[in-house]
Amino acid sequence: MTDVSLGMPQLPAPDYPADVRARLEADAKEIIARYPGSRSALLPLLHLVQSQEGHVTRTGMQFCADMLDLTTAEVTAVATFYTMYRRKPSGEYQVGVCTNTLCAVMGGDAIFEELKEHLGVGNNETTEDGRITLEHIECNAACDFAPVVMVNWEFFDNQTPESAKKLVDDLRAGGQVSPTRGAPLCTYKETARILAGFPDERPGVVEASGGAGPASLIGLRLAKGETAPARVVHPRGEAPQDRPQPGSEHLSSHDAPQKTSASDPENPAGPVAEEGE
Repeated sequence: MTDVSLGMPQLPAPDYPADVRARLEADAKEIIARYPGSRSALLPLLHLVQSQEGHVTRTGMQFCADMLDLTTAEVTAVATFYTMYRRKPSGEYQVGVCTNTLCAVMGGDAIFEELKEHLGVGNNETTEDGRITLEHIECNAACDFAPVVMVNWEFFDNQTPESAKKLVDDLRAGGQVSPTRGAPLCTYKETARILAGFPDERPGVVEASGGAGPASLIGLRLAKGETAPARVVHPRGEAPQDRPQPGSEHLSSHDAPQKTSASDPENPAGPVAEEGE
């Protein structure tokens, strides 16, 4: 095997022990059977090998290439593209702090900075005990609950620097930690196996529930016909009042655009007059 970028020979990746490879092959065949084309199984297979060692190793990428009849370059291209695949050893718990716009202005940046100091690590670095890998992450569509921290992709909503530090302290101490919503927390390797498509058979998973915040549910309420009174905006200087507007069935005129004459009978719209008329 040759490293194309350097023009130098590259040692082949070491193989898994026989018993591990046999188990992974059985799992891989089950995954591949779900797809009409075998190469479509690459993403879950990468999760599968990540569940073995906690990150995607050269051995894992070679295994995926062998199972899918791909080149290691093809597998490497995918494994290095997606941030959900780790390329180096990482912690049992991936603690991600959202630092995208809304979470940042609501305190996400402060949480991230304080956790770096508290844990003594930088971005994408792991604590000496191997328990926590800290990273800043992009938006996870939970803006209703900003600022948000995620641990192995489970939500911890409305965090503060103090609550986030207690969270990581509890994780390092092996204490009981429960996400704000969603499934119970598990280790990163266990999470990777679930993402590979295997059922999560832990007790309590079926009963676990989650939900979006009020702002995200407005569209669903409108679709179901569950409407709220519109907010009436008064001219500057007058006291605002919250009361239903006659005939209104939407939160605002933006939810159901109407012709100006229909939405504001007192100021009907007419043709725009041309200059000189």
